[in-house]
Amino acid sequence: MALLDENRLLPHDPSGRAIARQLYDSVKDVPIISPHGHVEPVWFAKNEAFSNPTELFITPDHYIVRMLVSQGITLDSLGIRRKNGSGNSKEPDPRSVWHIFAAHYHCFRGTPSRMWLDHVFETLFGMDVVLSADNADDYYDRIAACLRTDSFRPRALFDQFNIEVIATTESPLDPLESHQALALSDWNGRVITTYRPDAIINPHASATHDGGFAGAIEELGTITGLGTTSWHGYLDAHRDRRAYFRSFGATATDHGHPTAFTTVLDQTEAATLFDKALQGQISAHDAELFRGHMLVEMARMSCEDGMVMQLHAGSHRNHAQQIFDAFGADKGFDIPMLTDYVNGLKPLLNEMGHNPALKMILFTLDETTLSRELAPLAGAYPVLLLGPAWWFFDSPDGMRRYRELTTETAGFYNTAGFNDDTRAFCSIPARHDVSRRVDCAYLADLVMRGRLGEDEAAIVAHDLAYGLAKKAYKL
Repeated sequence: MALLDENRLLPHDPSGRAIARQLYDSVKDVPIISPHGHVEPVWFAKNEAFSNPTELFITPDHYIVRMLVSQGITLDSLGIRRKNGSGNSKEPDPRSVWHIFAAHYHCFRGTPSRMWLDHVFETLFGMDVVLSADNADDYYDRIAACLRTDSFRPRALFDQFNIEVIATTESPLDPLESHQALALSDWNGRVITTYRPDAIINPHASATHDGGFAGAIEELGTITGLGTTSWHGYLDAHRDRRAYFRSFGATATDHGHPTAFTTVLDQTEAATLFDKALQGQISAHDAELFRGHMLVEMARMSCEDGMVMQLHAGSHRNHAQQIFDAFGADKGFDIPMLTDYVNGLKPLLNEMGHNPALKMILFTLDETTLSRELAPLAGAYPVLLLGPAWWFFDSPDGMRRYRELTTETAGFYNTAGFNDDTRAFCSIPARHDVSRRVDCAYLADLVMRGRLGEDEAAIVAHDLAYGLAKKAYKL
């Protein structure tokens, strides 16, 4: 008995399925371009065995953690460490956490997480019975035994997954020690970094630095040796760190702003806001002005150094205050918000919307904007590309809606292909497989309705699976 249907996500009708199957077979084995994600570079630098199934599958995966928490399971019982080290005097045994996960596996029915997990369990570990409380130990023991072998170390899995390049994401304050180690190693796997400057752009940065915004800027000065408490010194420090990141392969920046708001301030105004932020006296309104102007400054720097600019807007980060206070950021409580891209991006686009030196990839958690705002914007402005369906919409239905809402206005070639945007390393091939299946099903539908020739559909399928991401991220 298999966990996976070989024709999953392909059309029901025989004619459409045959076309989709042919398209899928042509792209299912092309190398994976993973240009934006959050796996740990230290895994590849040290190439140590993963410690146990819980640390590999549960702890780093927001999708899994948030579902279990929604069922009343505490983060403490899942072994998630608190910020201050308090909480349970004894952390739960990884096997006991796995038992909790297995007992609640039914909660994932119909979700993309279930499809990703079953894909990994079957293709990587040879499981053929659905995980449950009854077979939790069988699963745990088989996976643990595999993890003790060299073929399941990070570099071996990287090769087995057929990954051509993977980009991690680091703060400007990160010394990039793992990337330094990789550069000195004899391994030929391509692992690059991405410049994520939120910690030194967001004046309300307590979520990302213990010393708040002022502490982050002080650390930036120590790292760069520049006078970061002055406005121009601060901008020069960004340039310095961007260059450092590029020396370790970075081709892109990433900006996780709550909104898509941009504004163009004169240098005196910007310097005044920067001083207020350093003093901890900046209002929420002024903080938004500062972030909005800094997006413009980042775009200007991208015009200088050629780094692709990504904007992930519309997420209310760390929505559960009590969870953030106890456990810190990134614990599964990022919630989608209404987002205004048309008015928000207008100041930036007025200045640089037709500059051939800039490329900007937009992501949204507000699906209502795809056909109304984002596809028309990307369909007109040459600097813009649409990123793939993101976070909550990185799902079969979300991907299908994305194509239906954007293709008629923006086409395929104003999009950036697929990226998996994940911390869960083993789910990467599963996520790319889902994307390829959904896209091939959509293309088959266009062929069936006489809107696209089969020869063109084959070209588009390859571009969506491989070519567009490689081009968009300059890889």
